Amino acid sequence: MDQFLLSLLTLGLFISFTYAQQNYSANSALDCNSSDETGPSPAFLYTCNGQNRTCQAFLIFRSRPPYDSAPTISALTSASQEELARFNNVTGLSEFPLNKEVIVPVSCSCLGQYYQANTSFQVASDHSYFTIASQTYEGLSTCASLKKANTYGEFDLALGAELQVPLRCACPTASQVRNETKYLLTFPISESDHIAAIAERFNVSKESIIDANGLRESPTIYPDTTILIPLTTEPSNSQTIIHENPTEVSPPLASPPDNRRSKRKLYEKVGITAACSLLVLSIIVVILFLLRKDRRHKFPEINRRREQEDLRLEIASVEQVLKVFGLEEVKKATENFSSKHIIKGSLYWGEFNGQILAIKKMNRDVSKEVNILKRINHFNLIKLHGVCENLGCFYLFFEYMKNGSLQEWLSRERFEDVGSWNQRIQIALDIANGLFYLHSFTEPACVHKDITSGHILLDNNLRAKIANFSLARAAANAVLTKHIEGTRGYMAPEYVQAGQVTPKIDVYAFGIVLLELITGKDAVFMRDGKETLLSKAIFSVMEKENAEAELAFFIDPSFTGGRQSKLALRLARVSLACLTQVPARRPSMGEVVSTLVKIQTELAKSESLNVNSIDVAVPVWCSSIGENDWRAEAISK
Repeated sequence: MDQFLLSLLTLGLFISFTYAQQNYSANSALDCNSSDETGPSPAFLYTCNGQNRTCQAFLIFRSRPPYDSAPTISALTSASQEELARFNNVTGLSEFPLNKEVIVPVSCSCLGQYYQANTSFQVASDHSYFTIASQTYEGLSTCASLKKANTYGEFDLALGAELQVPLRCACPTASQVRNETKYLLTFPISESDHIAAIAERFNVSKESIIDANGLRESPTIYPDTTILIPLTTEPSNSQTIIHENPTEVSPPLASPPDNRRSKRKLYEKVGITAACSLLVLSIIVVILFLLRKDRRHKFPEINRRREQEDLRLEIASVEQVLKVFGLEEVKKATENFSSKHIIKGSLYWGEFNGQILAIKKMNRDVSKEVNILKRINHFNLIKLHGVCENLGCFYLFFEYMKNGSLQEWLSRERFEDVGSWNQRIQIALDIANGLFYLHSFTEPACVHKDITSGHILLDNNLRAKIANFSLARAAANAVLTKHIEGTRGYMAPEYVQAGQVTPKIDVYAFGIVLLELITGKDAVFMRDGKETLLSKAIFSVMEKENAEAELAFFIDPSFTGGRQSKLALRLARVSLACLTQVPARRPSMGEVVSTLVKIQTELAKSESLNVNSIDVAVPVWCSSIGENDWRAEAISK
C-alpha cells in the first residue's frame, strides 16, 4: 500500500512538472550572480517544459535609437525583417516612433534546460552584461544567461567583442495547448505597466497571464523583467501602443545584497558615462547638422545630386574593428601549426586568451575578402576576428564552429545523430537569413558566389553560418564576367553560360543546398554507377504524376512516414522555385525566409496537434518553377 501511494505521489509530481507554467523571475533576473547548478532558474531563461521543443514565438521590443527601424531591430534580434515588417504593418525599411512597441517574431528552441531565441551582439562601448540585458535588450535577456553563454568576464567585455545573446521565449505547455493557446509572447515590463491593462490590450484574461507566469492573485511585477502572454492567435499591431514617456532603466526595487553594492555603483558610473557620451555626441550631431544646412544653402545643386549617395556611404562605412595578430602569437596558439591543431587542410584552431578561433592560412591576396567581411555583421554570417600577414602569407581568424560543415554533418561519417526536420528547417532558415542580409542590407548588394553545403558551418547548437567569402563580390546590378569560378553542381546556368553575376545565383545555389538537406545526398552523387546532378534528379521526380511517392525514395532514409513525405514535398517546392532557369522568376531570399518561417510554424502546429499533414499555402512564386513549366499547385496536398 505504501509503495502504491509513493508511486501515485511520484506520478503526481511528474505530471505537475510536465504541465507547470513558467515561474516569474521577479528581481532575480537582474542578479548577475544567479546560479542554476541545482536546476533551471527563472533568473536565467524560461524552462523547457512546453509540449514542443521548437515553436513560433513573439517578443515585444520598445523602439529607441539606434534600434528604431525594421532593419535595425531585426538585426539586433536576428529576426526576419520581412516578417517583422508584416506583423507591425509597415514596410521593410520603416522607422518606428520613439518608444513604440514592436512585435518581433522569433523561432524559439529548447537548448539544454531552457527555451531561447539566439542572436548576437557586438560590444561597441563600455557595456557590461547587466547593461546589455536590461538596457540594450530591455530585459529580453538576463545578466546571468549572458554570463553563461559567453566566456568573457562580467566586466571584461572588450570593444568589438561578439556576444551570444539568448533571448527569453517559450513554447506553450500541454495544458495551455488544451486551452487553445497557440503562441507565447514575451513582454518586457516598464514602470507604467500592470497586468490588467496588458491583458485587456492583448484580449486575454488576467487569470491566464497570472497562471502562465506562476504569479499570485495580486501580483507584483518589476521593470526590466518579462512576463509571458498566452495568445490564441498571432499578435496584431493594433494591440501595441506608443508609450508616452521613454522607458528609463530602473534599479532593482528590492535592496541588493551588500556584496552587490560595488557592482551597482559601477553600473551607475557606466550609466553616467554613457549619458555624458550621448550629450557630447548630440552636440557633435547638431554642429554637423548646422554645417550641412549651411552647405545646402551655398551649394543646393551639388547637395541635391549627392544627398542620397552620402547617406548610403555613411551606412556602408560602418566597419568592424579587426585585431592584428602577430606571427609569434599565432605559433604559440597553434603549437607552431602542429598536426593536432589542424581542422582541415590549411585550417587550424588556436586558443587566444581563453577564446578558441579558427585560423585560415592562405598564400594569396585577401584584401577583397577582408574588406567584405569587415562590412558585414550578422548572426548567420561567419565572424572575422582578426588578420595576420608574414612575408606574403596571410592568416584570417574566424569564430570556431564546433560541428564543422553542413556537408560533413549530412554525410554521417562523423555524426550519428543526423538531426530532426526541425533542425534541418532551422539550418535552411539560418542560411536564407544570412543571404537575405547580404542581398538586401549591404551597400551595394553583396553576392557570395559560392554557396555550398561545404561552406555552411554549424556551431555547437547546430545554428548555421555562411563562410568562405573568397569569391564574394559587390553586384548592385547585373555584372558579366569571363572568369567563371565556383563549385560544380551549385552554379546557376546564367553564370556558367554567360558569366552573369547577380544575387539570383546565390538563390539558385541555396536551392541545391535545400535539396541536400531534404535528401541527405550530395549536389553531385553516384547513381547507377554514373555521376548525377541532384537538381536534375529531383526535377525528373517532381514532373511525374505521383511526385510525392517518387520523392519518398529520395528523402533522407532517416525520415519516414506520411508527415515527413508531405513536408519534404513542400520543401522541394521551395527548392525548385529557387532553381528556375530564368533568374527573374526565382524568389528573393526575403520571400524564401518568409515561406520557411511559415513551414516551420506549420510543422510545430502539426506536431502539437499530432496530425499527419502540413498545410502550407504555396507562394505565388512557386506557381511555375520547373524546366518544363512544372506547376507546384498541381501536386495535391
